Amino acid sequence: MLAPTTIAVAFQALALFADSAQAILESPANQVPLVSDSDGVGNTAKRPNVVFILTDDQDAQMQSLDYMPLLKEHLLEKGTSYKRHYCTTAICCPARVTIWTGRAAHNTNVTDVSPPHGGFPKFLSQGLNERYLPVWLQDEGYNTYYAGKLFNAHTTDNYKSPHAAGWNGSDFLLDPFTYSYMNSTYQRNRDPPVSYEGSYTTDVLAEKALGFLDEAASFDEPFFLGISPIAPHINVWENAAVDDAANGGVRPMGELKDLVFTPAVPAERHKHLFEDVKVPRTENYNPDSPSGANWISQLPKLGEDSEELFDHYYRSRLRALQSVDELIEGVVDRLEELGILDNTYIIYTSDNGYHIGQHRLPPGKTCSIEEDINVPLIIRGPGVPQNHVTEIVTTHTDLAPTILGLIGGRDPFNAQFDGTPIPLTRQDLAEAGTDRQEHVNVEFWGIGVDEGRVHPTLESIFANNTYKALRIISESWDLYYSVWCTNEHELYDLKTDPGQLNNLLTLPSEDVASRTLSGYSLSKVVSRLDSLLLVLKTCKEEVCVRPWESLHPDGAVRSLNDALSAEFDKFYLEEQVKVSFDRCETGHLLDAEGPQFDTQGLVYRHGLPWSAWT
Repeated sequence: MLAPTTIAVAFQALALFADSAQAILESPANQVPLVSDSDGVGNTAKRPNVVFILTDDQDAQMQSLDYMPLLKEHLLEKGTSYKRHYCTTAICCPARVTIWTGRAAHNTNVTDVSPPHGGFPKFLSQGLNERYLPVWLQDEGYNTYYAGKLFNAHTTDNYKSPHAAGWNGSDFLLDPFTYSYMNSTYQRNRDPPVSYEGSYTTDVLAEKALGFLDEAASFDEPFFLGISPIAPHINVWENAAVDDAANGGVRPMGELKDLVFTPAVPAERHKHLFEDVKVPRTENYNPDSPSGANWISQLPKLGEDSEELFDHYYRSRLRALQSVDELIEGVVDRLEELGILDNTYIIYTSDNGYHIGQHRLPPGKTCSIEEDINVPLIIRGPGVPQNHVTEIVTTHTDLAPTILGLIGGRDPFNAQFDGTPIPLTRQDLAEAGTDRQEHVNVEFWGIGVDEGRVHPTLESIFANNTYKALRIISESWDLYYSVWCTNEHELYDLKTDPGQLNNLLTLPSEDVASRTLSGYSLSKVVSRLDSLLLVLKTCKEEVCVRPWESLHPDGAVRSLNDALSAEFDKFYLEEQVKVSFDRCETGHLLDAEGPQFDTQGLVYRHGLPWSAWT
């Protein structure tokens, strides 16, 4: 006779299978394009075009979009802004690989900007050159083009070993000149690299992008065009002489010893703009008391000289973005001249965000604060509401399935998406307000880097910057929870503390015991968040979208509110294993990352491990 627990597992597994079958029927693979094909299946000329503009290190929280009037005219007023869009790894290359593959960094294993854990070589070695968006778009009958930065460590030495796959036409920025605004090197198709020393890189890029638009429009097939300027990233000189560190530059120590950082460089026509603009003096800008955890909590208060330098960095970023603003108008005008604007989606976002002075931080990214992970996302195109702002939760893992969905493509067999398509129509946006996921998974491995001359007596590399974190955003909650590789914990309630200044887990013990969030004890809320993070830190595919179902396979729990039911208290507070690290590492090494849900995590009902369900 079967044991009762075995019978219970069998019935619940059948229920889970039924739910999965229904999910398949409703999955993005069964989407149809928003643009109708009045001539029937196979008339690819009617399928929409896509222009994807990807900036570098552009913030959403420091109001950079407010200084881009042409973006406002052509994108914000003509499309939908996704206010709650997040990158899941706050640094360039891992974020970009996530965008192009639809997979979290713990699944791509591209976790840094350079080898051994990241960069173009790691993208290749992980087998991703045949498993990313342009290849899938070509399989769907699209012509694909790209101009600008693709990945870090994509160099004048390795660009053809092999070439980046999936592009009908390409003109890539290459290292070590990618971030040199006045000394860029581009590499077109299979041609050798060409130096553009003395020319402003965003203007060079704009000309190349418009040329690709003309070429794409000359064919009957629909097209995808990626455009990736480096603005507002800092200017980087590689292997520069020591003297080059003067005039506002900084030579980082340690493994970045051959780099010199200076503020972003604007085009000559923009260099005198915004002379009185300063970094927004929000509550978390250079606070009187330290905040955060780990190395961030050790930062000293900034002096007046540092603040003046920070304002210069900020103005330089805004000035550099003016050429991007002009590029946007140039693209929209050319699409209109070609008669294809109304059948083209334009998607605008950034790989990651940026901080300047918040929490006393020098200019940089790599943190999980809101400034670094919340990034712009604006979409205009057929069926997309105009002049609309939504607060539904979206992430970079959603972009590849979104693009395939809006063209009517099916999910490729080798895609393994960790995200789900972003709602685009007014009806879908309204429905998503009640049934879309409320969580964001955030992760990072390695170091933090000071990109400005802020603490000249301190090293510019911050070690042990490895962490797992999540955001919960709903009508009821606006929470941030994290576990560092040092096993320090953070919890912020952004409804009352939008600057993330008051870590609720470092309060005196008597305050923690008595403190509540929305009527629940802190320990009760934290136990649920920690279990959710345990699932998310190793999730794959649908589990990343519906992580609560891994903890509750019967489908009874789909949100934090559901999980807070008193009937689950013992499971979460006493039985479930907790997120922790065994040690800090600079890459994704499983033996350093503590308990894994797949092997050690428990599922509600009988205390069974997850492996009993799979």
